[in-house]
Amino acid sequence: MRSLFHFAFNVTDLDEARRFYGGVLGCTEGRSTETWVDFDFFGHQLSLHLGQPFVTADTGHVGDHLVPMPHFGLILALDDWQAMADRLSAAGVRFVIAPQVRFQGQPGEQWTMFFRDPFGNPIEIKGFRSLETVYAA
Repeated sequence: MRSLFHFAFNVTDLDEARRFYGGVLGCTEGRSTETWVDFDFFGHQLSLHLGQPFVTADTGHVGDHLVPMPHFGLILALDDWQAMADRLSAAGVRFVIAPQVRFQGQPGEQWTMFFRDPFGNPIEIKGFRSLETVYAA
């Protein structure tokens, strides 16, 4: 059974959200009202509502880094991940953790990058050579 993930969270400006999620990330806009907008987030539904973004703290340990918690993200095939890293860099997105490989040569080898949307919502995007190794231990 294939299922879609839905995540609703707050942003403070829908036009800025459209520029970032639509323009920078390349997500297709769906339905909207004056108080929220939906995006197709690579096959999953994000609903961005006007309001105060959730509070985060840099408490997640990722290697030698502390990353914002909570955060959400995406897992891509490595070529798509690299294209996204290039797209974000070209757009001048400031990284919490710059694009890099983790667990190199080990089960679960992955590429990762962390950044925040314009409202401070933290996002992680991971890349794998094979999506079949996402849960490799």
